[in-house]
Amino acid sequence: MTGYDVLAEVYEWLISDAKLLPAEFAASFDDVLNFLPSNAHVLDCSCGTGQLAVGLAGRGMQVVATDASEAMVRRTAALSEEFGASVRAVRANWEELPDHFQDNTFDMVFCVGNSLHHATGATGRGAALESMSRLLRPGGRLVLTSRTWELVRARGSRLEISDRLVRRNGRDAVVVYRWEIAPHWEEEHHIEIAIAQVDATGLVLVRSELLSCWPYRYEELEVELHRVGLQTELSTFDLEAENYMVVASKV
Repeated sequence: MTGYDVLAEVYEWLISDAKLLPAEFAASFDDVLNFLPSNAHVLDCSCGTGQLAVGLAGRGMQVVATDASEAMVRRTAALSEEFGASVRAVRANWEELPDHFQDNTFDMVFCVGNSLHHATGATGRGAALESMSRLLRPGGRLVLTSRTWELVRARGSRLEISDRLVRRNGRDAVVVYRWEIAPHWEEEHHIEIAIAQVDATGLVLVRSELLSCWPYRYEELEVELHRVGLQTELSTFDLEAENYMVVASKV
């Protein structure tokens, strides 16, 4: 799996304004968090720079945050310290999770931010889901968000340039996505994400990272969840929507 090592330093430009603060990010999952007691054990296993993990800790939950990118883990630890939140941040990819945590440890596992497509093909995706399922207690829930890859592939290879500047900490940037769509579903695809940051003098600083991804159909995801002992309780999948969320419980 590829990591967002370069983009970790400018990741805030990739997060929507509505989810920039930890409390706001956590609030976007209020519907599923209502299933949990305030002191629940929660894992955010694609934590990015930690907004969700810190937001959950702010609600009194016992939170562990993991990511395959060491840079993301550092950012998460720094954000946790900034907000005075108790979050254990660990560098680990999905397959390594059982090496760090016992089975049946968590009440809820989050895999959000369109992360699962970085697992290498059906084999890697299945291994990732198996690890997440193992760590859930019986009756615990996996919360997963995903791009609608059926829609992404239909649009083909392309360049997407944001139509407005994004402002963070008094600085402006343009976000650019370059999609390389392979001919077949099972082949490796690429997304290059570039942040073109404009300073007060008009100079432009560009940081970019090329990421590998392996897309999947929604129907494939449903089968793979069932295969690792997870039963879908909620799905917002819509072929015309950009993203969707799945909540699946451990049988």
